[in-house]
Amino acid sequence: PGEIADISRRLTEIRNARRMNQPQRASTGGSTFTNPPGGKKAWQLIDEAGCRGLRRGDAVVSEKHCNFLINTYNATAADLEGLGEEVRQRVAAATGVDLEWEIHRIGVAAGEGKS
Repeated sequence: PGEIADISRRLTEIRNARRMNQPQRASTGGSTFTNPPGGKKAWQLIDEAGCRGLRRGDAVVSEKHCNFLINTYNATAADLEGLGEEVRQRVAAATGVDLEWEIHRIGVAAGEGKS
């Protein structure tokens, strides 16, 4: 419940904040990792671990918001998953925090066999 003008104004604020802080017109799966309990957000831990701009094939950690993985051209599922796992390993080594995937991955990445 609320006034239409107030709701419209709030939606505009949210859209503008996203434009300022998240990659736009880029192929992403959205937020990659959940925020762990304890205070720091996933993007802060990723940044502290030096992963901003990290690349694997055509997959890259966003410079604008490093909790987004971007397919810059022709990244494979293996590129994206491998990059995400490398980020998780670097964050764990640097901070002791184990990031959990927020993106729901399905199927088998290219080059992996079925067990």
